[in-house]
Amino acid sequence: MTETGIRNNRRNVARAIDLQQLRLAVVACDCGSFRRAAEALSIKHNVLSRSISQLEYQVGASLFDRSSGGIKPTLAGRAVLRIARLILEQVDMLVDTGRSGGRGDTGHLVVGFYTSMSTGNLRATIAELKKLLPQLELATMERSRSRLATALRNGTVDIVISPGRLPSKDTRSLLLWSERILISLPQDHCLAAREIIYWTDLRNEKILLSKIDPGRELEDLLISKLASPDDRPAVERHDVSRGIIKNLTSMGMGLSLVMESDIGASFAGLVYRELHDGTGPSRVDFFAHWRDDNENPALNRFLNLLAERYPSLPPALEG
Repeated sequence: MTETGIRNNRRNVARAIDLQQLRLAVVACDCGSFRRAAEALSIKHNVLSRSISQLEYQVGASLFDRSSGGIKPTLAGRAVLRIARLILEQVDMLVDTGRSGGRGDTGHLVVGFYTSMSTGNLRATIAELKKLLPQLELATMERSRSRLATALRNGTVDIVISPGRLPSKDTRSLLLWSERILISLPQDHCLAAREIIYWTDLRNEKILLSKIDPGRELEDLLISKLASPDDRPAVERHDVSRGIIKNLTSMGMGLSLVMESDIGASFAGLVYRELHDGTGPSRVDFFAHWRDDNENPALNRFLNLLAERYPSLPPALEG
């Protein structure tokens, strides 16, 4: 088959796959059973099974291993379902954006972030915004760094607040605040008796980090503070949330790096200590990112609030 023929064939397959098939496959995966998925969706079992079989035929691969105990995604199935979730998420964003624009509601603001809101400046800023504009339709979106960058580019979020800068072009980014980096450790750990812990004290420890943002920032910081590989602690990366990392830490499986805003939610068995180098406590800078061509009046009001709270913002944003 020629290259043109291959492309046309792919287009035909893409047109044959509908969103309902993707949704059914995702629900089936989450339920671990075609029967349970059909019950949850209030549809017939054979309708769901036939739809997924058609999807498997169209993508040319079996998505699930079937057994009497239920279903499990195959290797190909995991890859297809991961993309299916992304597609469905983008479609849902598209619908939400269309509904908002259809209302002509300028009092709508979407704030994206990938940090904790249990305490700290982000929580206080959002609370002040709602107090200042009680009628504002405010939505928040917690996603990974790459998804937030995509959402900012396509306009599904108005502004992103994040530790470090987003790898996104055609956006403005300004420094807001900084947060201390702390070490989280079991309360019976030998280092817990100290009020201050130095980076070099970690060399014989195991550090647990989430693969989910902002784990990368924390790992980069660890490497920068302990330049020699011989001084670095062992690092374990887990594909879990920050909350689960705290769970593992409290079980004595290792220590973890957290930002100041993470400690608002108390967790039994854990203590937090400041991490210092030779110059004092270690900090991470937070930035606001937005598109310069975003004409949402609510965004301008939010930027004015940020200018008042964090005077590092330039006077040009005021007014």
